[in-house]
Amino acid sequence: MGERMKTIGLIGGMSWESTIPYYRLLNEAVKHRLGGLHSAKLVLYSVDFDEIVHHQHAGNWAEAGRVMAEAARAVEAAGADFIVICTNTMHKLVPEVQAAVAIPVLHIVDALAKRLRQHGARKVGLLATRFTMEQDFYLDRLASHDFEVIVPDAADRETVHRVIYEELCQGQVREASRLAYRAVIERLGEAGADCIALACTEIALLIGEEDSALPLFDTTEIHALAAVDFSLSDLIEGGGRPC
Repeated sequence: MGERMKTIGLIGGMSWESTIPYYRLLNEAVKHRLGGLHSAKLVLYSVDFDEIVHHQHAGNWAEAGRVMAEAARAVEAAGADFIVICTNTMHKLVPEVQAAVAIPVLHIVDALAKRLRQHGARKVGLLATRFTMEQDFYLDRLASHDFEVIVPDAADRETVHRVIYEELCQGQVREASRLAYRAVIERLGEAGADCIALACTEIALLIGEEDSALPLFDTTEIHALAAVDFSLSDLIEGGGRPC
């Protein structure tokens, strides 16, 4: 490809509330790395989240995969060199997305695992949508990186999931929900977690370092910075590579 900034292909809108931080983080990081008036080269395909949510809750992952594959082909056709799916839950469909395009997908779990390893974490408390907390696609990939994953109990999973879809995805940040999340984090610590992965891209809108005695790992920030590493890998020595 030569020595140039790679173009990032974003599949966003899931929800658009968390796609905004991706866009900001990508551009801030490129400006920080390169200086001057530099900004990120990217293309964005933003889906209609209502359609995605309908497929998720109906268990119609095949149709959701069709939507994601269409988005992937669109960003590839627009000139993207690699794909960033701006949500944790829809990484369930990475195989479908990757099969639709020739460019690589930068997996959010691989980026998270690299950061966790750098900080010496071993037992990860997981806050995410119910799909991410209960299905194998995320848990197994973290386990493949040799991490033990601790998920909240059923009642706490329901609370975490409800707040994401009914509040955070709609731009609502409520103090009562912050207190509820703090309590879930405390219980994860009591269950043996040595850190907390904010494994839904909206959760950082609600929870910050002041809300947890355990280290927090924000997957939105981690994923975005991994994308910048890869985008600039031909320009700055030591850039990352997607797995």
